[in-house]
Amino acid sequence: MNFETKLIDNISQIKRPKLIFSSGRVNHFDGNIIYCDPFPAPIGSLCIVKDQMGKEVLAEVIRFNEKHNMLAILEHSSHIVSGCEVSLQNDGRYIEVDNTLLGRVTDAFGKPLDEKPLSKIKNKWPLMGKVMNPLKRSLIKKPLDVGVRIINALLTVGQGQRLGIIAGSGVGKSVLLGMMSKYTEADVVVIALIGERAREVGTMVNELFRDDSAKKITVVAVPADRSPLMRIRGANRATAIAEYFRDQGKNVLLIMDSLTRIAHAKREIGLSLGEAATSKGYPPSVISMIPNLIERTGTSDQGDGSITSFYTILADGDDNNDPVVDTARAILDGHIVLSRLNAQMGIYPAIDIPNSISRVMNDLIADDHSNASKLFRKHVSAYIENKDLLLMGGYTSGQDKDLDDAIAIWPKLIDFISQSSSEKANFESSRMALLKLYEQVR
Repeated sequence: MNFETKLIDNISQIKRPKLIFSSGRVNHFDGNIIYCDPFPAPIGSLCIVKDQMGKEVLAEVIRFNEKHNMLAILEHSSHIVSGCEVSLQNDGRYIEVDNTLLGRVTDAFGKPLDEKPLSKIKNKWPLMGKVMNPLKRSLIKKPLDVGVRIINALLTVGQGQRLGIIAGSGVGKSVLLGMMSKYTEADVVVIALIGERAREVGTMVNELFRDDSAKKITVVAVPADRSPLMRIRGANRATAIAEYFRDQGKNVLLIMDSLTRIAHAKREIGLSLGEAATSKGYPPSVISMIPNLIERTGTSDQGDGSITSFYTILADGDDNNDPVVDTARAILDGHIVLSRLNAQMGIYPAIDIPNSISRVMNDLIADDHSNASKLFRKHVSAYIENKDLLLMGGYTSGQDKDLDDAIAIWPKLIDFISQSSSEKANFESSRMALLKLYEQVR
């Protein structure tokens, strides 16, 4: 062994000193943003700020320059003044995750909200996920049973598909999400309740954890009164949990409620950092965040695991052309629109069939199923478009065959669409019911 080889071996055996992160002190602050002395800490790092009362307040690094580190306070009612000490807690890059989380409710930092002890978790996963090669991702080949007849039959969802649920307020969105969570055949269900009212969080959690289906459900809840950074971290954490189980070869159902409130949180942060507002006050960072979050789901590039994701999108004032709606609709593999008119008529789930679509449905179903679904859509559209004319008595039978057929079959269509929250309809029974409706069962 020559001298050069010995030197290389000796160098490789040297124990490199760990990088010691120094602390700093608050210089000044602006609202919930504090400026402190600069010290090495990547964006997203979690820090502890000791306020003048001795309380430890959590903050997250959101920007830095040569003169300051900028941190956003994650807690309310803090007594932070200039000179308070700031120290690094961790870089915030990884979360702890394993099967222990199933059947549990946690917050944005993984702390249990159900007041039960959480055993030690050994496995870790990157909070912001892992980059995948798009050419190596598996194709969507199999349907996923979500337990809702109208979705299984007319908006068939594939394992690894990403869909949006576009809805205004009070049209049965939460009930539909609860039905899918309990009745789906997915191996694991990850539910992110981001920016919801605390009452709704409690109501939904109590409903979900009422039966045996709770064993495969985990909930990440960040109510509306938490800081915007905690809401964004909660969304990323829920996605990371889903990615971990996908990596284990599981078929995961991820329900994110709601993407709009995550966008609102990002807008708050962007505007506080001085970003220019664009359409409806959304800065550019919001438009870039939505694809980054959605693209983390889908099929895997190294196995049979998948993440089928549903993102609820709030259409304020029933405006389906909101910037968040448009951005999400452009990148998702389909969307389900909930109709206020259907809800007012007492039709639940209140799905607007003509305006809803699953872009992978035709790749997953047989020809007879496809033909029956097209006829169903045609009859629903014909009846709705001419409903006012029918009510006024301005239509005479025989003028339009499609409309005549729609009028004759309309009560059966309503019965097919309607499904109580306590009723489960699996994929095969939904398909057979649709074929029977059009007498195509062989």
